[in-house]
Amino acid sequence: MDTLALPNMLDADPKTIPLEDIDISYIGLWKNDLKWPFFKRMRDEAPVHYCSKSEYGSFWSITRFEDILEVEKNWEVFSSFPRISIADPVEDTSFSAPTFIAMDPPRHDEQRKTVQDVVAPPNLKELESTIRARAGRILDDLPVNEVFNWVDAVSIELTTQMLATLFDFPFNDRGKLTRWSDVVFARLGEGIIDSNEQRYEELMECLDYFTRLWQEREQNPVGNDFISMMIRGEATRNLSSQEYLGNILLLIVGGNDTTRNSISGGVLALNEHPDEYKKLRENPSVIPNMVSEIIRWVTPLAHMRRTVTRDFEFRGKQMKAGDKVIMWYASANRDERNIHEPELFKIDRERARNHISFGFGLHRCMGNRMAEMQLRVLWEEIHKRFHYVEVVGPGIRTPSCFVHGYTHLPVRLHPLM
Repeated sequence: MDTLALPNMLDADPKTIPLEDIDISYIGLWKNDLKWPFFKRMRDEAPVHYCSKSEYGSFWSITRFEDILEVEKNWEVFSSFPRISIADPVEDTSFSAPTFIAMDPPRHDEQRKTVQDVVAPPNLKELESTIRARAGRILDDLPVNEVFNWVDAVSIELTTQMLATLFDFPFNDRGKLTRWSDVVFARLGEGIIDSNEQRYEELMECLDYFTRLWQEREQNPVGNDFISMMIRGEATRNLSSQEYLGNILLLIVGGNDTTRNSISGGVLALNEHPDEYKKLRENPSVIPNMVSEIIRWVTPLAHMRRTVTRDFEFRGKQMKAGDKVIMWYASANRDERNIHEPELFKIDRERARNHISFGFGLHRCMGNRMAEMQLRVLWEEIHKRFHYVEVVGPGIRTPSCFVHGYTHLPVRLHPLM
């Protein structure tokens, strides 16, 4: 596609731009956090919106909360195969990494069931003490009254340590997990990778590493880690190498991006709403509720994609087989039809878990309780140590309309007096 022919959405007025000219996937809107008034206009005037030309080709946008629920429920028409993000697979057809989140029943259900017990409530209860100890050590090692990058020092470090635990991954190599997570959905030339060939090479390194771990555990797969469970699972023990890689990458990204970006986005939200931060300091019992509000506010994965399986009319719009349908979770979490005063960040919000950041239905994030627990424990430990995590400069946003997070957030810690 000739990208020079694409409109520059940064020059557009969200109130007057013709609806048909809106490209909500335009990367500048996401890097500069300018997408919200466009989403509002789309929710009000074109909740099922067709974009004919974008970096990613043509696509439908679903922006209202209730409409997304309808799409999520109708998996026979709105299929998760072959892709869950707006970007199409790498053109090199020799490379693919099928994953159960990009499958429909029954294959999806069979493969998901194999690994979901690792984040089931009994295991989470056992993991809480591990998370608390690690969060405490990370926070105790931070510099006080000095500026540092919160994303690297806390958000990435805590989530990567927990990923290593869930995979029983060699702890000293845990940084590889973060790298592979970043590589999966990275835009070319934005500081992570420069070509799809580089993406392929690094993901093959990931496959080689995890293949060695599979081989080491295959003789005695008794552990409660993801790999041992896949070896034991009827639906996963005979996966092809590419299917194995796909599911490994799904578990890495799912275990990384939601928590990591909510940790960063939550600190920023509290700084931008000092009355809410004051409320937190005065009443730390609000932390569990605050965690849900942070996850709604941040929406760490901004969208999920479905592909239309047959010609279908939805909300008066004619969709054709093969069309991309993008469910914009970020928009739905600001939908005033379902969420009272959604533009306000309120840590004591009633029904704070009424958000769609984890998806809905059969594809609802299986690690949602794990993510909530990590955030809750981290904030409990922050409250014990610091009066204020102060954001001292602008954050740098992830260059993506899929991963909704930060690569840099400068902060300074103020200890308790």
